[in-house]
Amino acid sequence: MIRALTSRRWSLRRDSGSASRNCPAEGAAEQDSAQPAAVDLPRTRDGEIDYDALYEDESDSDLGSMENHGSVVTHLLSQVKIGMDLTKVVLPTFILERRSLLEMYADSFAHPDQFVKIVDQPTPRDRMVQVVRWYLSSYHAGRKSQVGKKPYNPILGEVFRCHWDMDGMPENNANNDKEVGDGPVPWCTADQLSFVAEQVSHHPPISAFYAEHVNKRIQFEAWVWTKSKFLGLSVGVHNIGKGTVTLLDTGEEYTLTFPNGYGRSILTVPWIELGGSVVIECVQTGHKANIEFLTKPFYGGKKHRVTCEVFAGADKKPYYTAQGEWNTRMDGRWTETGRSEVLFEVSNMKPRRKRVAPVSRQAAHESRRVWRHVTCALRAADCDAATRAKRSVEQHQRDALKQREANGEKWLTQLFSPKGEEGWEYNTPLKKRVSATKTTPQHKSTDNADSTR
Repeated sequence: MIRALTSRRWSLRRDSGSASRNCPAEGAAEQDSAQPAAVDLPRTRDGEIDYDALYEDESDSDLGSMENHGSVVTHLLSQVKIGMDLTKVVLPTFILERRSLLEMYADSFAHPDQFVKIVDQPTPRDRMVQVVRWYLSSYHAGRKSQVGKKPYNPILGEVFRCHWDMDGMPENNANNDKEVGDGPVPWCTADQLSFVAEQVSHHPPISAFYAEHVNKRIQFEAWVWTKSKFLGLSVGVHNIGKGTVTLLDTGEEYTLTFPNGYGRSILTVPWIELGGSVVIECVQTGHKANIEFLTKPFYGGKKHRVTCEVFAGADKKPYYTAQGEWNTRMDGRWTETGRSEVLFEVSNMKPRRKRVAPVSRQAAHESRRVWRHVTCALRAADCDAATRAKRSVEQHQRDALKQREANGEKWLTQLFSPKGEEGWEYNTPLKKRVSATKTTPQHKSTDNADSTR
């Protein structure tokens, strides 16, 4: 679902040895002077840098690999020990991906139709399998490059919003262009899937996010934070958090956890691996999926393998199994009938483009506006400018913290609130906003319907 889970808490320091170039640096001021850069950058008709085009540009401007930066490798090795927490460890600029972690979380819905199809399934078993299909097929979407890179660490209070158009959206419908007016993206229509994420805490670094489709009456909310450790030639990231898919018409809630992540070969050409156990379960139906992300053995074996077993109630035998690789293909099998199927095949699943408001119309705390000059410098292959821009963003955050402390002010989140001892919830989810009048559930089937398989 979220490739960024593997690299959440690395901070950054200037990479010595890079030549400085003329890419604008980030500052507290909102000035966008377009200066010439060492490489061609997209421009508006007025000659200004087109930041929207920069964010939509998926070309991989590789600034180098770790093995080409001997002084950086030496510096890294001087800081770390086996098992050490990586919160204070710095990494070079060239390993950054050109977007915030909050934006990367949106990749969970890069196949929005797979998500909303959960609602259309006729039985609890079908719905659970569709939740598994959506969940596992979402992980490949964040892979923009064959080289493992890390997103920007969001600053406290940072927000990212986007939405997706859906297949089969009705045309010539008077209500099709009517804005919802509330929810995570107020300018969306009821037939679009909308998403919002907020950095709700800095210590620990917690990100909370939420998505909904109004007409399908489905929502998802989650919170995640990580602990990172140095493992020698790898970085291990333990993901702490939970997500919940809610179907308003059936009253079902599917809770899920996240796999651990590993940044392998961090001193040469980094790559991402997922590992560990994940559980998806629905208390209302008693269905449960046990998923294992298998790490590659030291000798032989395949990368990115996943196995899955889905159970009903207290049954010891799974009614559905699946196996394969999360970044290529997984095959499923209904054990009672022996019928096999393709759970998903990545080559046939092109991620749908998300829609984001232009940077010029975003608030100062929205992700693409916060990091626009860092993104510009990275696209221009200018490590020094990227480092300066990133430092400026982080310094602005530190200054704001000092100001709050001096005034005795407490940080207040915008869109999410604490839930329980460690969880977070969206303040105005679809479930709270819908009419108090209960609609008749669309699905009244039972597991007996599965006997037709």
